[in-house]
Amino acid sequence: MFSSVAHLARANPFNAPHLQLVHDGLTGSRSSPAGPPGPPRRSRNLAAAAVEEQYSCDYGSGRFFILCGLGGIISCGTTHTALVPLDLVKCRMQVDPQKYKGIFNGFSVTLKEDGVRGLAKGWAPTFIGYSMQGLCKFGFYEVFKVLYSNMLGEENAYLWRTSLYLAASASAEFFADIALAPMEAAKVRIQTQPGYANTLRDAAPKMYKEEGLKAFYKGVAPLWMRQIPYTMMKFACFERTVEALYKFVVPKPRSECSKPEQLVVTFVAGYIAGVFCAIVSHPADSVVSVLNKEKGSSASQVLQRLGFKGVWKGLFARIIMIGTLTALQWFIYDSVKVYFRLPRPPPPEMPESLKKKLGLTQ
Repeated sequence: MFSSVAHLARANPFNAPHLQLVHDGLTGSRSSPAGPPGPPRRSRNLAAAAVEEQYSCDYGSGRFFILCGLGGIISCGTTHTALVPLDLVKCRMQVDPQKYKGIFNGFSVTLKEDGVRGLAKGWAPTFIGYSMQGLCKFGFYEVFKVLYSNMLGEENAYLWRTSLYLAASASAEFFADIALAPMEAAKVRIQTQPGYANTLRDAAPKMYKEEGLKAFYKGVAPLWMRQIPYTMMKFACFERTVEALYKFVVPKPRSECSKPEQLVVTFVAGYIAGVFCAIVSHPADSVVSVLNKEKGSSASQVLQRLGFKGVWKGLFARIIMIGTLTALQWFIYDSVKVYFRLPRPPPPEMPESLKKKLGLTQ
């Protein structure tokens, strides 16, 4: 039993570089006798793409970043809009837990009060806001990943790839939340304040008249608290889960998998990442929902009033929503890359120069 636990610990995809190399059997004394040479493995830079396929553009080119941003718009805008009913109930559970006591009770109460049409409240700011967020989230992630990879160099980019994913995703989400904040504020007002406004055209002028521009951006700091950890988990966990799936689960190399098979791996890795994303970001999500509903409250005041138990209200609904959402977003985003024939680098392999330094090659 203990040997299996030790194996799982060593297989942890978030291992430090040295431990990961030990687990992979790539370190050790250079004077130790070498075994029979295995089949040659093709190494590549973290930012390199496979050479067998004809791509529509180069990895890291302007066209590549623009089309990745388009993929982000399609994946985030459509998925968040499709899940508006679940998001509406989740928000109402957070701001009025006495009335909306659970996910099924929340749907029941909402249907009785607003009818089926009421479940679509806030769809317009959701679509616009999360489309803009998707543009920045996915587009800038690719930009920062290339930028930071070049700054680190080929060897360090491989060794510290998890830190690279975390830094690139955090940088991208910082700008994505600035783009999202105005529409998120309007959406929460529409969904959680009965009688305030039914459409974005009604809500936006009313909010500006009451509080000015502050009404649209007072929730940006809590958004950073919610979305930056969420996005860091979303991208880093996804990237390392894909790597682990191809290494330990998928019975053949990625290069031998068909496009549909690769997209299935993308979906599974996306769902696993989504579950962790929901848990990490839920307390801040509760604060954002209450903050955008109330006037004159600060994030610290809302957090103190909700307490530890209060910030976890609606977690089950959020796990279902975010797990499905994240899986679909990665699936759609990867499908857009396939459709436009964009470079899709396989899981990273150790550079030849690093193998030579470790004495793994002649």
